[in-house]
Amino acid sequence: MCPGLRYGPGGPTINGWGDLIGGYRCYLVAAGRSPATVRLRIDQLRYAARCLGRHPGELSTGDLIGWLAAQPWKRETRRSYRSALRGLFGWAHGSGRLPTDPAAGLPTVRQPRPVPHPAPEDVVLRAYRSASPRVVLMLELAAVAGLRRGEIAAVRTDDVFRAADGPWLVVHGKGGKDRVVPIPECVAARVAAAPPGWLFANRAGGHVSAGWVGTVCSDVLAGGFTLHSLRHRFATMAYRGSRDLRAVQELLGHASPVTTQRYTLVTASELRAAADAAGR
Repeated sequence: MCPGLRYGPGGPTINGWGDLIGGYRCYLVAAGRSPATVRLRIDQLRYAARCLGRHPGELSTGDLIGWLAAQPWKRETRRSYRSALRGLFGWAHGSGRLPTDPAAGLPTVRQPRPVPHPAPEDVVLRAYRSASPRVVLMLELAAVAGLRRGEIAAVRTDDVFRAADGPWLVVHGKGGKDRVVPIPECVAARVAAAPPGWLFANRAGGHVSAGWVGTVCSDVLAGGFTLHSLRHRFATMAYRGSRDLRAVQELLGHASPVTTQRYTLVTASELRAAADAAGR
């Protein structure tokens, strides 16, 4: 067991999985993975342990493929479980805990290219008009600064600072990675006018949850649009104004520009202009 780490209620003790998962948990923590990532991977592996029911050293690649194939999951869930199994068995084999790595031969789960889904301007403006000032500020942090819902929840009033070119915001991103993004003067002023501490405080003295932020924002966005569609809007508008994918990547906090491309919508008129330019 990793010092200071314990299994939660119902942790796996099946056929040798418990010690293996415990060791892998230590490895993830030592590698600096975020608490949310560690929890997700351990929960997935506990579920796999309960379903597979045999000692991990007895499992073959075919066993893992058969189990994954039998699950009624969407593609993204299937990709995530594959990553969990690849991580555990790769680490266990590489560290000498298992003689083979049955997950090495798991097939790649291809990810379809998602279509950007930015919220239209009329939807955004109607949401601004119908929402409370607190929710409007949440919407703005997504629409004009590109923040995720978890990042919005964790904003503090002292995260805003002023540079020679205007106000900036320290964003506490996924995986404990902070970034700084410029914000409009009007948004900075509303943050500065809030009581010191968490911008969106809860009654317990902490900040509201990411889920709550997503829910209250989705409630005022018409047409099935969500807070994440405002992040797509920000990415699309930022790229349209700059044509600098790397800059947009940094603003969004993406590890790869490939991810950023999935957020930026290219309109028919832009495609026409590009084709016309090539035909001159």
